Amino acid sequence: MNAIDVFSGAGGMSAGAELAGINIKLAVEYNKEAAETFRSNHPNAKVLCEDIRKVRISDDEKNPFVLFGGPPCQGFSVSNTKTRNLKNDNNSLFKEFVRFVKEAKPKWFVFENVEGFVSFQRGLVLKELKKEFEELGYNTSYSVLTASDYGVPQNRNRFFMVGNILDIDFVFPNKNDKKVTVKEAISDLPLLENGDSFDRLPYIKGRNSEYSKQMRNGCKVATQNYVSKNKDYVIERYKHIPRGQNWKAIPKELMTNYTDLSNCHSGIYKRLDDEKPSVVIANYRKNMLIHPYQNRGLSVREAARLQSFPDSFEFKGSLMHIQQQIGNAVPPLLAKAIFEQIIHLTNKRVLDQ
Repeated sequence: MNAIDVFSGAGGMSAGAELAGINIKLAVEYNKEAAETFRSNHPNAKVLCEDIRKVRISDDEKNPFVLFGGPPCQGFSVSNTKTRNLKNDNNSLFKEFVRFVKEAKPKWFVFENVEGFVSFQRGLVLKELKKEFEELGYNTSYSVLTASDYGVPQNRNRFFMVGNILDIDFVFPNKNDKKVTVKEAISDLPLLENGDSFDRLPYIKGRNSEYSKQMRNGCKVATQNYVSKNKDYVIERYKHIPRGQNWKAIPKELMTNYTDLSNCHSGIYKRLDDEKPSVVIANYRKNMLIHPYQNRGLSVREAARLQSFPDSFEFKGSLMHIQQQIGNAVPPLLAKAIFEQIIHLTNKRVLDQ
């Protein structure tokens, strides 16, 4: 079961595909640091760090089991009020995904994007995308899934369209009843302070959960314990915020550099609630998401855990680039659930025949 990953980023979807038993043959990613991360964690894959518009599929790469990816989503996001239209260059890149499907002719494809893709241009882009795939002979299904319904300790909504040329009616996988909390996800990771940068530290003994065991997967130490260095006045603000609350809990006299507090997003200065799944781990450095117990930002490994990256996954690049890679990624366990369903339905079709 070979796969092609386009717009691969650091490789969250590929990590999930590999957990499901799929072999990544080719990845295409324009960002140099993300491509380096992908190459490091998928050493057997061919990784092209190029503009996808210039990439062509070779004959020996055609007809894979599945082709998947998520074109840049800034232009489709409902939070983007300035360039949420087809004139945004990023928005035309979804047509490159269609071209790859047309040229590669995979048995299955998985198209991933922000939930705002559904309503973009009043649904006309979604309708066009579905029509183009159906004209290529693909039976398509789409849905918005929440990552916390599939074992990820994070309430992250993502749009997925799944298609196949096997004439299978794809049904999205069943949700998990149990939600994984922030506490279960990160409480065994090392205690850190603002600005700490430790490559390797021991796990905290006695705080293992089923989820943390799954993420450790044989690792003996926690790696990439890197925390952004915030200024003292930012840390002072953190001290006033209880778990689950945001910047509104900060005394106004400590927020005088904000000219209009009414414009502050609810996700700014958000301290995670340890008894619930995390809020979205997007640009967690810029949003200044706060550790549930400690007055600091999240470490790389903590954010990776909340995205369901295994502890063996190593990110490459500067701290800022690593944080962006984690925030942009599809949670591997969410991807795994979709790919396992694809494999299950494929095997069922074979047995039925």
